Amino acid sequence: MNTAGSDAILARMMAFHPKIIDLTLDRVHRMLAALGHPERRLPPVIHLAGTNGKGSTQAMIRAGLEAAGKTAHAYTSPHLAYFHERIRLAGELISEPALMALLDECVAANGGEEITFFEITTCAAFLAFSRTPADYTLLEVGLGGRLDATNVVDRPALTIITPVSIDHQQYLGDTLPEIAGEKAGILKRGVPCVVGPQEDEGLAVIEARAERLGAPLLAYGQHWHVSADRGRLIYQDERGLLDLPLPNLPGPHQIQNAGAALAALRYLGLDEAACEAAVSRASWPARMQRLRRGPLVDSAPQVELWLDGGHNPAGGAAIAATLAAMPTRPTHAICGMLNTKDIAGYLRPLQPHLQALHAVSIPGEANTLPAATTAAAAAAVAIPAQEAASVQAALQQIAAQDPTARVLICGSLYLAGTILRENG
Repeated sequence: MNTAGSDAILARMMAFHPKIIDLTLDRVHRMLAALGHPERRLPPVIHLAGTNGKGSTQAMIRAGLEAAGKTAHAYTSPHLAYFHERIRLAGELISEPALMALLDECVAANGGEEITFFEITTCAAFLAFSRTPADYTLLEVGLGGRLDATNVVDRPALTIITPVSIDHQQYLGDTLPEIAGEKAGILKRGVPCVVGPQEDEGLAVIEARAERLGAPLLAYGQHWHVSADRGRLIYQDERGLLDLPLPNLPGPHQIQNAGAALAALRYLGLDEAACEAAVSRASWPARMQRLRRGPLVDSAPQVELWLDGGHNPAGGAAIAATLAAMPTRPTHAICGMLNTKDIAGYLRPLQPHLQALHAVSIPGEANTLPAATTAAAAAAVAIPAQEAASVQAALQQIAAQDPTARVLICGSLYLAGTILRENG
């Protein structure tokens, strides 16, 4: 894909505000007013927040809707290989000409005022969604919820809060209740909310806010249940029981994500066939994704190569559970992380499952942890570690030692995006 035109406009947008993240809704409301309030003309909105699982849950809901003959816009962030991934119009990624025209229009409407990159591009997505017919709009929070740029729709059709855990403390607070409070900021008066599995102290905050707003909750463990049993996914709510295939997205944590997606689809009135499609047809790159072709795979053809963008302690635990459920095989990690993350918290759950770790710096990323820092953090949690100049160099070293190893490239969505671009 030739994205030179949109890349140039997006690069200019990065300079519209001195900070990458500055949580407030004032600039978004100003921008949306300048655009004629496209957020008021969206197809029915399903708004998703949470620390982990938002993207997978959204992907499953979209698969279910599309199997039922419905169309859905989808907004997600960050992108992996290309910005266009963030804006899906009625099922199709936005085209390069359409994106360029949209961004130019938003730059003109902004009039040189300060606005963050995420804020102006979110407004651009709203504008695109308002002009293209669809049955639903799937809207994923960027960071937090209460002050996130997506939180401007007065009355969504449904909200969803996936599991909440510790992450982005510098913006959302140091404690789980504080972070849960920020996520619960997407709740709207009288609008139902599907709530995925939560720690008790986080759930208490969500329940308290829901009670104040009169927002009915559809909560895991109370209103719906999901589990794996004998190689099947079993889901149950007040409408009855579903006996479905296990999710095609790998990892035990996808059982919980599937449960939230199914609860949403059932609330929307979709049938069992749509629910089965949700768990069997969803696609979500860089979440325990097996890489099967491309130059990187060709360079070590016997290696079992996986890619995951998880980057916080809960993400590390989810990867560890996935590895534990896989057939036994020597597993090596190639890891690069940002300097804003809890690296020890991420790596500690992985320790029992890794034979060794090669640490890399994320190419072109100003906030990357140096490879030496990542290697030291891995060694501190008893993972044998060494530095590598690049992912390719690390893969070659591993393949030379053990040609049939399992190799997991992990630690950051930004690293995952680099891999997907370079691997075609």
